[in-house]
Amino acid sequence: MFRLACALTLALAACIAHAQSSIFLEDLTTTEVSAQVAAGKTTVLIPIGGTEQSGPAMVLGKHNVRVKALAERIAKALGNALVAPVIAYVPEGNIDPPSSHMRFAGTISIPVATFESTLDAAARSLRAHGFRDIVFLGDHGGYQPSEEAVAARLDRAWAKSPARAHALVDYYRVTETEYPAALAAHGISKAEIGTHAGVADTSLSLAVDPALVRQDVLASGRNLDAAHGVYGDPRRSSAELGRLGVDAIVRRSVESIRQMTRR
Repeated sequence: MFRLACALTLALAACIAHAQSSIFLEDLTTTEVSAQVAAGKTTVLIPIGGTEQSGPAMVLGKHNVRVKALAERIAKALGNALVAPVIAYVPEGNIDPPSSHMRFAGTISIPVATFESTLDAAARSLRAHGFRDIVFLGDHGGYQPSEEAVAARLDRAWAKSPARAHALVDYYRVTETEYPAALAAHGISKAEIGTHAGVADTSLSLAVDPALVRQDVLASGRNLDAAHGVYGDPRRSSAELGRLGVDAIVRRSVESIRQMTRR
């Protein structure tokens, strides 16, 4: 009984230590959040993912897993930031009749106005708890303008307060500039890199979590085409190539946030 009691005490202590050291808002208690804000963690990241098709070789939740993992790395590098829960429901096309990614099974879409209202309310909630810099970072290209629009509206509303909202467009912009250039330097063609579920997209997922990719499907090469939601050629994807993108996104995001939040 004594050994059991000791083991339970150690396990409880480990759980408490984990919770207190976590940068994820959902892992903390309300008093722990208040204490961290009071101690100087006044920046909060709102990661935005999406639930969309990515062809037969990649799971529907790739954006959600990726943006949470990258937001964690960004927050730890900043040192003064926490990470809010991932927003997984985003605009993905018309529902009826279906368009864009909604043409493929499993995709979930919401109206742009609903999405922007969600960002607005989440940011206002976090500001009410003492956060001074609320940063939207999205793993998906389609809603970048909405991030900017909401941040601009909030900044106008908060003009007489110390709080600010920021749209971290550089997070996604890296995937259109620096990352493709790095892939090209490694001999990957533009056609392979693609715009959706190609080498760039698939390699990023492999670098974050190999379970996001069905590598047997990738190796077979079957149905990896536009008719099945793939715009690029992902067959040469690898975690090594993906780490080029991960490192670039994290580095550039940290630089941009530090610049945006400088008072």
